[in-house]
Parts: sequence; structure tokens; C-alpha cells
Amino acid sequence: MLLTRLLAATRRLSRNLCGASLILLTLLTMGAGAASAQTVPVRLLVGFPAGGGTDAIARTLADKLKDALGTPVVVDNKAGAGGQIAAQTLKAAVADGNTLFLSHDHTISILPLVTKNPGFDPARDFVAVGGFATFVNALAVSSGTPAKSLDAYVAWLRSTAAGKGTVGVPAPASVPEFLVKMIGQKYQLDLQAAPYRGSAPMMADMLGNQIAAGTGSVPDFMENHKAGKLRVIAVMGRSRQAALPDVPTFAELGLAGFEELPYYGLFAPAGTPPATVERLSAALAKVVALPEVRERLTAMGLTVAYMTAEQLSAREQAYSRSWARIIQASGFVAQ
Repeated sequence: MLLTRLLAATRRLSRNLCGASLILLTLLTMGAGAASAQTVPVRLLVGFPAGGGTDAIARTLADKLKDALGTPVVVDNKAGAGGQIAAQTLKAAVADGNTLFLSHDHTISILPLVTKNPGFDPARDFVAVGGFATFVNALAVSSGTPAKSLDAYVAWLRSTAAGKGTVGVPAPASVPEFLVKMIGQKYQLDLQAAPYRGSAPMMADMLGNQIAAGTGSVPDFMENHKAGKLRVIAVMGRSRQAALPDVPTFAELGLAGFEELPYYGLFAPAGTPPATVERLSAALAKVVALPEVRERLTAMGLTVAYMTAEQLSAREQAYSRSWARIIQASGFVAQ
């Protein structure tokens, strides 16, 4: 009888221990899962190669966003086709807030106007998170070119190359390429745009004097302009840039139509929960307000100003309408 009772008690104790172990294991697993979920990195897509202006901007923001979001932020360069590959990557991403796209106007506003089948529709496939800056495009010449102004560049082409020249652009069918066309028309030059896969390879050819001139965003040129390795000779926009006070606008030089300012912003896949978008936008606002971030971006040639998701969407739509008119007037046919 006593032996039977001892055996029963032993079995009950064993069951209780197993149950407690199972509960402990479950709790540990849940804790590990929660910790893992909290450390899933945010992927920040960039549509241009490492080393260019957009990449430098992305890395500046990513460094501070990781603190604002409490999770690592990894820059993922999906270079090619003027940001088209990165945009398609965003479209295919899970809409959970862990994949963002840092883009300027070209991919979001211009590509859908100049490409028949870009593989994405910004209005349908993306949701704006927030904007953080506007900027202007510019014309720059290499150090092997003696010109220090647009008029001097035009005179140099006429005297040395019978008015013919090649100008680098960071992407085909881009705002910089349309700028090249309009400069050629105004000054009756035979200018040919040479498309590159981003500003970094274009810059390399300019610094090596393989190409005499290039167009692109001011952030692309600032570092080398300050170092005297190339010269920015004209900028777009309604007024001169704080970082380039001695450089005239194209409007000042008689070339109007390029006053609408391009933008930089963050975008997420369509279907991202509104609460997640708000959290990401709030983190961006916090980062943009940091003095060191504003100073760094301003030095790159940006005009820093936070835009809500709604403000970014409105700017993008206005910009697209403006450029739709310019592109149509140029006679360009979508490829």
C-alpha cells in the first residue's frame, strides 16, 4: 500500500515538473521571438550606386533613424534604371514598415512620365511617409574645361568643337537630360546627353576629364566643387542656393522653366498600416530636426524642411503635373 502511494506521488511530481519546464520553455521562446522582432532591421532602399549624392544622404539619415526607431537601419543600394529597380523592389516588399525607399523626384515623378511600363505606379503601389528636403539640379564643368560661367562654356564649345559637346546625365530621360536639350536649343549648340547609371560613375568621368560637363543635383557636385575639382556654373530654382551664393540660376541667364523644386522623401509599400506610417514619419521629423543632420544635409546643397506624408504627396503631384507639361512640349515620346 505504501509503495503504491509512493509511486503515484512520484508520477504526479514528474508531471508537474514537465509542465513547469514546458511553461518555462514557452516563455523563453516567446521572449526570444519578441526580442528578435524588435531587432529586425529596417531596409532603406536607394536607387543609385554607393558613393553618389543620394547614397550619402541616405546614410546620413540611416545613422540617426536607427536611434529614433530603436532598430538598425540598413542602406540597400538597388542601383540601375534611374531608381526603377529600387522602386520595383519596394512594390514587391511586405507592407510592414521594415522596407522604405529614399527617393527624389526622378524615380517617383519623372520615370512614370517617360517610361511606358516602369513596373510600378506611385499612386497605387506606394504610400508617402514624409519628405525632408528640396534641392536643385545644376550644370557643372570639369577642371579640364577653362569655362567659369555658362556663357564661357558656350563660347568654349563654339571655338574648340564647332558648337558640339557631350554632357553627362545621371539617368536617361531625366530632368538633367531635358536641361541639356534646352541649353542646346537656347544657344544653338549640338549637345548630346550621355546617360550614366547614377551620379557616381558620371562624376568619376568628369574628375578624370573624360567628359567636359555634367548635369545632376547640387548634392552630387558639392564636395568636388568645394575642392576645386570641378565647377558648378548654373543652378535651377527661383533663387540662388545658400551653399553656392556666387552661382547664378538658369532663370537669371535667360533659361526659364526650371523653377519647380525637386524633392527628397521616404516612401513605403502601399498597404502599410497608417499607424506604422505615422511612427516612421514621426521618426523622420525627429531626425530632420537634429542640428547635426540639418548642417550635414545643408552642406550637401539641400534645403532641409520636414514634410508630412500629406505635404509630400501634394508636392509630388504638383511636380508631376509641371513636368508633364515640359516633357510634352519637348516632343519626347515615352520609351
